[in-house]
Amino acid sequence: MDKMIFLAMSGARQVMHKQASNSHNLANLNTTGFKADIDNFKAMPVYGPGNPGRVYGEDHRMGVDHTPGQLMSTGVPLDIAVNGDGFIAVQDTNGTEAYTRNGNLQVTEQGLLVTSAGDPVLGDGGPITLSAYEEVMIGTDGTVTIRPLGQGAGELVVMDRIKLVNPERDSLERNPRGLFISNNGVEPANAEVKLATESLESSNVNSVQALVTMIELSRQFETQVKLMSAAEDNDVSAAQLLKMN
Repeated sequence: MDKMIFLAMSGARQVMHKQASNSHNLANLNTTGFKADIDNFKAMPVYGPGNPGRVYGEDHRMGVDHTPGQLMSTGVPLDIAVNGDGFIAVQDTNGTEAYTRNGNLQVTEQGLLVTSAGDPVLGDGGPITLSAYEEVMIGTDGTVTIRPLGQGAGELVVMDRIKLVNPERDSLERNPRGLFISNNGVEPANAEVKLATESLESSNVNSVQALVTMIELSRQFETQVKLMSAAEDNDVSAAQLLKMN
């Protein structure tokens, strides 16, 4: 018996998977430093009896697009962006080291330097904590300097240096919170990674391309649904022919 309806059902399901990934990219269009997921369809042969020309469509997650986003000057001292390749080291909620391009930094009431997602930024000795300050500055090498509360313009204190890393892209995986983890474990600090100060990196999602992809996937889903309807009509016609005999 021909398995047309199962092929159509499988195709519709895989289109939904890719649509979910594309929608996730669109939802993060304005997320600082976000990197788009890459999905592609792969043709899988159908084994066993049936028409050998038919194939299953399967959605494969190919990885992450690490193309840098645009640098936007903000004039905010705590805003930083990785200039070129590299990542900012942060502490994930489970205490492990992870990596991000989100340089929208803030200081908590306890003086902890965190990203906009609340992840503590790591320095030479762990999470960076700042004393009360009049002014804070972050250098292109990640050095965090403050002018302590009540001190003059010349009284500057170096608090720590943000850990910057540049792991191999093939070793990185994105966890459910959107942070990157390395399959090689904890990555060493890399002095060649530089920051653009008082700037943020935009998402690298192409909004026009993502919208076009959404329309294309919607049409593909409709096609799969029509195939299922056609398969049902074929079954009805076959049943009627059998009754006539």
